[in-house]
Amino acid sequence: MPASVLMVDDEHDFLESLERMLRLEGYRQLTAFADPKKAAEHIEKNSYDIALLDLTMPQMDGVALLGHIKQVSPETECIMITANESITSVVKCIKSGAYDYLPKPLSPEQLSCVLGRALEHRHLLEAAQLRKSQTGPRAPLNADAFSEIRTQSPELLLLLREAELHAASDIPILITGETGCGKELLARAIHRSSHRAQGPFVAVNMLALSASLFESEFFGHARGAFTGAERDKLGYLGQARGGTLFLDEIGDLALDIQGKLLRILQEGEYVPVGKTRSERANVRFVAATNQDLEQRVSEGRFRKDLFYRLQCAHVHMLPLRDRIDDVPLLAEHFVRARGGEISEEALAAFCSHSWPGNVRELKGCLDAAVNLAEGRPVQPEHLRFKLSPVEGHEPTEPVPAPSPGEWISLEAAERQYIYRVLRHTNGRITGSGGASQILGLKPSTLNFRIQKLGLRAALHQVRQS
Repeated sequence: MPASVLMVDDEHDFLESLERMLRLEGYRQLTAFADPKKAAEHIEKNSYDIALLDLTMPQMDGVALLGHIKQVSPETECIMITANESITSVVKCIKSGAYDYLPKPLSPEQLSCVLGRALEHRHLLEAAQLRKSQTGPRAPLNADAFSEIRTQSPELLLLLREAELHAASDIPILITGETGCGKELLARAIHRSSHRAQGPFVAVNMLALSASLFESEFFGHARGAFTGAERDKLGYLGQARGGTLFLDEIGDLALDIQGKLLRILQEGEYVPVGKTRSERANVRFVAATNQDLEQRVSEGRFRKDLFYRLQCAHVHMLPLRDRIDDVPLLAEHFVRARGGEISEEALAAFCSHSWPGNVRELKGCLDAAVNLAEGRPVQPEHLRFKLSPVEGHEPTEPVPAPSPGEWISLEAAERQYIYRVLRHTNGRITGSGGASQILGLKPSTLNFRIQKLGLRAALHQVRQS
C-alpha cells in the first residue's frame, strides 16, 4: 500500500526536481500538475494520501486549491510549499486544513521528514476511527501479505486491518502479545504490505545483544576499528537498508542499549564503528515484546521516552484462547502441511484446551501427533498435552427456567438444553451416546457452541463431578 502523492506547482523545473526527490525516497504513485485548475478537477475523481501544493500560482492560488481539496477529499494530508515564508500565509493555510508547510528550496531530508509525519498522522487517524467505529473493512485489503496469519476471528481481522494502515507509512510499530501468538508473523506481514516489500526483512533477537557489542552489531564497523576487525562489516541497520528491521524481545533490552536505540529512532542517523561520516538509517522499525512495557516503565526497567516513541502505532496480538474458533482452522492447516489428516474427535479435544503456549504450542502438538499417527488420521490418543480447559466467566448453572407465561431468548434456551445434555453425558462429547451424537452436531461445532454460550467452565465442572 505505497502512498500516493499529488504535486501541484506552476514551475515545471521544480515539479521535475520534486518528482526525482520523491522517487529516490521510494514513492512511486506520483501525479504532477502545473495547472492548479486541472488539479482541482482531477482530485474530484481521484483520491491521494498526500498533496504537495505551491502557495503562489496564477489563476488559482494554493490556499484556494487547499480549500477545494479539503472539501472533496478531507482525508488527504496537504503540505504547502512556498518561497515566501509569510507568517500570515502559513497561519491561513494551517487554519484551512494544511498539515504543514515547506520552504523553497527543498532539501530531501526536510521533504522526507514532513512526508513521514503527515503519513503517520493520516494512518493513526484511520486506525483510531476504525477502532472506534468497528465498521469498514474487517480484513486487510492486501490479503496475500497477511495470508500466513490464518483466522476467522472478527477481532483479529480488525487488528490486521489496523496493522495494514500503519504499514503504509514508515512509523515504528510495536507488537505486543504472549509468547507463541504470532508476533513475528505479523511483523513479516506488515513488511510485505508496505512500500518496502521489495527490500530485506532482518530479524534481531535483542536479548542476544550485549552492551559492549551493540554498536558493532547494529551500526557495523570499519576494517581495523578494533582488534579482530579484519574487514568492513555491515551492521543490522545496513543489512536492512531499504527494508524492515524487526526488533524482537525489545522489552528485555538493557537500559544503556535502550538509549542508543532511541537516538537512532529520533535522529535517523548513525556512525559505524571506526568511521567518521554518519549514515542514514533507511529502515522501518517493527518491535515486539511479550512484556508489559507500561509496567516495566513504572518499575524503571524501560525508558519512558523510548516507550512513547514506539507505542504510537501499537498492535496487540490476541492469545489463541480468545479466538478458540480458530483452533480447527489452524489444526487442519498444520496437519495438511504435514500430509496428514485429523479426526473430529481430536479436533474436539483441541478445542477444549486453553493453549497457554498459543499457536506455537498448537503446531508443536500437531507435529508430534502426526508422527505418532503413522499415516493414519490423528486421534485423541495421539495427543500429548495436559488438558488445560478454557475457563468461562458465566455461572456453572444454566439460566433458571422461566415461570409460566415468561419468554426467554433462543440463545438462553439453547444454553439450557446443551447444559442438560452435557450433564446427562457427564461431559462426554464424542463417541456413542456422547453429547455431539445426541445433539446431531459435529464435535468441533458443539465445542464452538459451548465456547460461545459461556459453558466452558460448566463443562469442566461436570467432568470433575
